[in-house]
Amino acid sequence: MNKISRLNLPLKIGISTLILGSGPLLIILFLETLGIIDVSNPVGPGILAFLTFWPSIILIIIGVVRESIKK
Repeated sequence: MNKISRLNLPLKIGISTLILGSGPLLIILFLETLGIIDVSNPVGPGILAFLTFWPSIILIIIGVVRESIKK
């Protein structure tokens, strides 16, 4: 059994929400810093990151606490 399948559900959801919610904004900012693209105002990815960041952090904390209690 691999390590990802052993993680509990809140931790899996929190990590995936963090990646899917903040990922587009971070990719746009990274590509803009390198000069590959020119995005003057990434409002959509910014709102997505804003709405998903704190819920994902809370789910990750719940998952870590549940994992530490289980062991």
